[in-house]
Amino acid sequence: MKVTGLTLRQLGLHLCMLWLLALACAAQAATTIQTTPVPKVQVPGKSSKPAKAVPPPKPVLAPPAGNLVIIGGGLRTENAEVWQRIVQLAGGKGARIGVFGSASINPENAAQATVNKLNQYGAQAFAIPLGVTWPNSDYRKAAEDPETVAMIHSATGIYFTGGDQARITRALVRPDGSHTAALDAVWDVYRDGGVVAGSSAGAAIMSTTMFYDAKPTLDMLKQGVNDGHEIAPGLGFIGDDVFVDQHLLVRGRFARMIPVMLKKGYQIGLGIDENTAMVVNAKRDVEIIGYSGALLLDLSAAITDRGIKGFNISNATISYLDRGDKFNLVSREFTPSPDKADNKLDPNQPDTREPVYTNDILGNNAVLDLMVNLIDNAQQEAIGIAFGNPRDFNPELGFEFRFSKTINSVGYSSTEVEAYSVLKLRMDIRPIQLQQPLYRYR
Repeated sequence: MKVTGLTLRQLGLHLCMLWLLALACAAQAATTIQTTPVPKVQVPGKSSKPAKAVPPPKPVLAPPAGNLVIIGGGLRTENAEVWQRIVQLAGGKGARIGVFGSASINPENAAQATVNKLNQYGAQAFAIPLGVTWPNSDYRKAAEDPETVAMIHSATGIYFTGGDQARITRALVRPDGSHTAALDAVWDVYRDGGVVAGSSAGAAIMSTTMFYDAKPTLDMLKQGVNDGHEIAPGLGFIGDDVFVDQHLLVRGRFARMIPVMLKKGYQIGLGIDENTAMVVNAKRDVEIIGYSGALLLDLSAAITDRGIKGFNISNATISYLDRGDKFNLVSREFTPSPDKADNKLDPNQPDTREPVYTNDILGNNAVLDLMVNLIDNAQQEAIGIAFGNPRDFNPELGFEFRFSKTINSVGYSSTEVEAYSVLKLRMDIRPIQLQQPLYRYR
């Protein structure tokens, strides 16, 4: 039988060939689909570049469990209260305390002198051979040396001597700003419960900002402060929220703290006097020990007037913490020393009514004398002024410091010695002009 010229057998073969051809085409199409790359979908506003790998999170370090002993400089050998506290906080008799003389021009001698003093009070102190000017040594290599690091790790206390604080940071911080192995070891001692103490330059490094190549206080008020000149990064043991200064009352340095605090955003500043120390524990309690005291500056409510040409500040708060007093940096709570606890001054029964004034507020202990005279006085404000040498930069420019009592101002008097604690006086500073040259009366 034929169908349109084809036999049934021919038609079957023809259909079979068409079926095999269709299978072949389907297989080729499937292969094409599998090997063709899937086009990327572009999301509006997103880059088509492949995403970078997310770096692992930085490890969260526990807050330090140790203590700080921040000394204002001039610590005398006979000041047993401070030396004994350092040894006690390092573990008591036999405590291993590593001493850095790095700030000194002669670090080996400076370290050994402090080692001898600590050992007089029961420690087993030793010098850390690391300093920019340490003889016959490369301080960069020494700061990474495993033996130096092991010496530091063996200590339960660290002490930084006085001198130039820039030498300390240069010896312990790499040029790129990262920690050397030696500095990491110091932090390990502090985090593990050890004590870190420092005097003068050793106190300056305690905050994240320190004075570097500082001008006189009055010049800093006149000319301002600049990173890398008057100030530079410190080591930050006390935290990034508190600014520290030293030699404070003796050298009238409280005023130079203020422009730095404003520039770097600090609300709290602590300035410790000579032969005196602030002990700061893990709960951030500050205790004053030694010969004198510390000034506490609070700029949390302070303002500056941009309309006034020259440095100025209003509504700063200044307090004087005497030996034995305590202050918590977190709660801002004050606890007077035991001999003052029951002797709070009564503002309705002032001791004097005399005006309070000084023409050299930056002089030796001048600000403390003014604050003490004001807090137990019927007067509500006191004034101090500051002018420089007529041959200094811009001799006509000076500053008026006005101290005022507010409803928050409080005073305490010791029942044992003539000593006071003064809390929360308002302080305003503004520029004033003094005509030059000065003329004498005839």
